[in-house]
Amino acid sequence: MADSHEGPVTVDDLPITFQVKYLGQSDARGLWGIKHTRKPVDLMVAAAKALPPGQILPIVKLTITVDGVHLETVQQGPRSEFEQMAVFFSIESISYGVQDLVYTRVFSMIIVKDNADVKGLNPFECHAFVCESRNSARRLTYSLAAAFQDYSRRVKEMQAAPEIEEKPSALKKRFAIDLRTPEEIEADLETEA
Repeated sequence: MADSHEGPVTVDDLPITFQVKYLGQSDARGLWGIKHTRKPVDLMVAAAKALPPGQILPIVKLTITVDGVHLETVQQGPRSEFEQMAVFFSIESISYGVQDLVYTRVFSMIIVKDNADVKGLNPFECHAFVCESRNSARRLTYSLAAAFQDYSRRVKEMQAAPEIEEKPSALKKRFAIDLRTPEEIEADLETEA
């Protein structure tokens, strides 16, 4: 459902919408890096493969804007086994996005939950989506990169504005997007080992 254009995605292309299958969410162990999305993606893919016959993953409309990522379930006939879902993740809460290197049709992102200050609770959550193709997963990754780039520009403008005495601490959050191909990520992991 996403634009089938090739090449890089720019902020001018946003908002951009993809129709994907929602694999789910799982705790992540860190803020960014493929090493923090690999295990959660493996667990979610295994759970999806173990679904009973006839049960399918929910289809969601994933829209990337300069403000974040919006997910909304797509109606799948008169009776759907899944509850209607409408969730928005602000760009400030997304710390990482990547196309998976094993399941190349899977895009995953790490969200930093608001309850990060509560002791004992893991603040990192990995959400994963199955795209219609490997290229679609790549385009989704580039779309999030464009949103990050715009957010970074806005943060720099805010920090440079002399009239703002106190700059919001939310502007100092870190994020990353991995634009390497799955093959490049795998090669880099092998050289690190």
